[in-house]
This record gives sequence, structure tokens and C-alpha cells, in this order.
Amino acid sequence: QVQLAESGGGLVQAGGSLRLSCAASGRTLSRSIMGWFRQAPGKEREFVAAISWNGGSTYYANSVKGRFTISRENAENTVYLQMNSLKPEDTAVYYCAAGMKSPVEADTSYAYWGQGTQVTVSS
Repeated sequence: QVQLAESGGGLVQAGGSLRLSCAASGRTLSRSIMGWFRQAPGKEREFVAAISWNGGSTYYANSVKGRFTISRENAENTVYLQMNSLKPEDTAVYYCAAGMKSPVEADTSYAYWGQGTQVTVSS
């Protein structure tokens, strides 16, 4: 069984930065694709970013490209999401996910999910 635990969310002003972390336990995820998704109130969950098992490939939603950076430390079984130039529309619960299927933008490609961490960006 795999457990994913997100941390690092909070309240930040527009233009600010946050760094989300996702720690995995239960078994190593060094061969898994890791992704971040988010869900705003009243909206469907949407893809944010993903990273290949070795970090060699990264994928981003157009809405966050150039502002967010995904990275991973397999030795620590952890994935990060650095979020810069935050906007009020980035407000959502952010979820970490692990999977081994494609496409990476589809939430059905991921088998394991964390509980989420709230990110609120004030204007």
C-alpha cells in the first residue's frame, strides 16, 4: 500500500510563492510518474504538472507553464511543486498522485492519491 502526504499549502498574496511537497511511504515510487492536480470549489479536478520517473521529462498545464516547476528526489521518495507568481485563480486544493500510465494529464492514469493541501491566493 502506498500513502502520499502533501504539505506546504497555505495563504499567500497574489504574486507570492509556495512550495508544495509530497512524501510517499509504503513503497518506493522511483519508477512511477508523479503528478500534481488541483480542484477549485465548484470545478472539476484539473491537471497541473507531472514528472517522469527519472525526472527527465516534465509536463505542465498551459495555465501554470512558466510559473510552476515540478521536481522529484527519488532517494527521499518526495516530489515538489514550486509555485511562483501565484494568482487568485490558482486557489484550490492541490493533490499529489502516483501512477504508471499515460497520458499524464488524465487523472485516470494515477493509482494513488494524497489527501490534498489547500492553497489560497488573495488578491
